[in-house]
Amino acid sequence: MQTVSKKEIQLVQGGNVTTPQGFFAGGLHCGIRKTKLDLGWLYSVVPATATGVYTTNVFQAAPLLVTQESISNNNKVQAILVNSGVANACTGEQGLTDAYEMRRVFAEEMNISELDAAIASTGLIGVPLPIDKIKAGISRIHIDENADASKFEQAILTTDTCVKNAAVEFEVGGKKVTIGGAAKGSGMIHPNMATMLSFVTTDAAVKEQDLADALKDITNQSFNMITVDGDTSTNDMVLVMANGKANNETLTKESHDWPVFVNGLKKVCQILAKKIARDGEGATKLIEVQVSGAVTEEAARAISKAIISSNLVKAAIYGADPNWGRIVTAIGYSGQQVNPNNVKVAIGPITVVDNGLPLSFDEEKAKDYLSNETINIYVDLKQGNATATGWGCDLSYDYVKINASYRT
Repeated sequence: MQTVSKKEIQLVQGGNVTTPQGFFAGGLHCGIRKTKLDLGWLYSVVPATATGVYTTNVFQAAPLLVTQESISNNNKVQAILVNSGVANACTGEQGLTDAYEMRRVFAEEMNISELDAAIASTGLIGVPLPIDKIKAGISRIHIDENADASKFEQAILTTDTCVKNAAVEFEVGGKKVTIGGAAKGSGMIHPNMATMLSFVTTDAAVKEQDLADALKDITNQSFNMITVDGDTSTNDMVLVMANGKANNETLTKESHDWPVFVNGLKKVCQILAKKIARDGEGATKLIEVQVSGAVTEEAARAISKAIISSNLVKAAIYGADPNWGRIVTAIGYSGQQVNPNNVKVAIGPITVVDNGLPLSFDEEKAKDYLSNETINIYVDLKQGNATATGWGCDLSYDYVKINASYRT
């Protein structure tokens, strides 16, 4: 199959989940949180092919169970409702009842089939869902040209300090296709998955199973390659909706333009993933770890995740300390077969280890580099051709402050 250059994918400045044709989104305050927007909605003018990936935490929250039921019905979703402030997790039968009621009332308001509606929740665990406030909020939803996607982006946030969005466009069979996305996530980030929600829209027509397969593969190269604090949450999901309004010939794995669609989807997911990592609770820096020379991609991923997950590495980055010993230690305990005598490590442009041995380097230049907002760490194992990239953030004093008083 002929591959398509990534250069054909254009980033849409200011793009969001409503940049693709046929999508509307908005948000409002329904009273779950004191003043912040806390109820967001996303709507397609036609039922969209849908697929999702979900947290691996065994304590899956009620909204995930209800949404998985909707998607498994016929792989279609037309509208999504998200509340923040309360996760509706570990809430027993009442939580499941409330989740179904949330879906039912939302579907009725949207004038769609109940099984074409999906729901998501994020916030405090173990707190009953304020279903009456949510139902009152649903009654105030209006789908029109004045719908504001930025309000959707705000309504899904918890401890995030900023909204997270992205959009790209490219051509498929002579038709312009757009992919947009919105996400939330700041703490409890260590996918499979993390305390994150991500919603991706596209006006492309895509075959159901092929879209599902693409999302699973891309998740392993994006959302499952970020970490903030090593915790995996109960509520997290990534949902993709493809409504076909671009009027392209339905894309499948066999399509000539399949590679460019997959690359576009990957680009949106990786942008969102990096924004989540950069917005880690209390974070001041984004850390990107690129591992090359691995025997397998799985090994490269595991080593990259070990480095970005190391609290000692994260603390060193926060303190601008070029302590390369912490990096090689993380490589060593990653569980992967590595020849220590081959390993090369660079912190940005400064090589600090080669063939497993330390090199002389200018400490002050290294400290200056580590004062940047984005830090790149390069590891070459010199064993094979596989590569992987992971993203994380530094560990600051503020992380402890934020999480020491999260409930109060």
